[in-house]
Amino acid sequence: MSLPPQVQVIERGWLSSNNILLFDGDAATLIDSGYVGHAAQTVELVKSALAGRRLPRLINTHSHSDHIGGNAALQRAFGCVIFIPAGIEEHIRNWDEQALFLTIGDQRGERFRHDGVVRPGDTLMMGGVAWQAYAAPGHDMDALVFHAPAARLLISGDALWEDGFGIIFGELLCNPGALEATRATLDMIAGLGVDTVIPGHGRPFGAVPAALGRAYRRLDAFAADPARMARNGIKACFIFNLLDLEGMPAIELESYLGRVPFFRDVGARLLGMDMPALAAWLMGDLKKAGALEEVDGRLLPTMAA
Repeated sequence: MSLPPQVQVIERGWLSSNNILLFDGDAATLIDSGYVGHAAQTVELVKSALAGRRLPRLINTHSHSDHIGGNAALQRAFGCVIFIPAGIEEHIRNWDEQALFLTIGDQRGERFRHDGVVRPGDTLMMGGVAWQAYAAPGHDMDALVFHAPAARLLISGDALWEDGFGIIFGELLCNPGALEATRATLDMIAGLGVDTVIPGHGRPFGAVPAALGRAYRRLDAFAADPARMARNGIKACFIFNLLDLEGMPAIELESYLGRVPFFRDVGARLLGMDMPALAAWLMGDLKKAGALEEVDGRLLPTMAA
């Protein structure tokens, strides 16, 4: 997928979000910073891409650990100011690990200093063009996406991928309205002039109507069957955590699921499973899908980090 020369995407895996650099002369803005476990690698990748240019500004699309985890390291390395969505400012200022899904989901983060906020409706000059910030609730209720109408580009975070969107955490965590918000976000994106989407994970893509069609179908399936949405969320979050842990003894799976509030509570409330049943289903389903293997008694993710 061809992008303007002033836009460079460092495509990462599923543990770290993509890093998007937008160049203006000898300076650049970076969108999203990946996971804390990859922070040193992120600094080196960004340094290489900058090729001697400056990084005065970093902006986050939303507050999840795979998008803000490198913020502190990049701030130390480049002295950049950090702008966050206005809706998450209190969580970041107070470093509320519950609200940031760190405690609930057994994920990691490093506290950082933010210097300002971006609000829906704000216009940002990045890469020589104007980008409009839009509220994109659903996966994260305070998320933003950025649209450049002149270039017909969209930086979508986790609101739209080539094959779906991010987990609808709000609906799984007893925040009714997240499903409807996801649909409203997809409707909003459908109404924008977009030829190319730069997602939070995966390659930039065109064929935006087809991607939206797949997202709507997934959303309809989740609305019709909340248990399907729960199974999807548990599997995706567990593989994410396993990538970070780099594996775990199979014998510890049941106790691990019981210690992590997201797995324990969603499994019981939406799937009606106790921990032995949840562990047996999760291991069997992930092995069948080829996302997990057991080697010498250890569970290992088969997808690249």
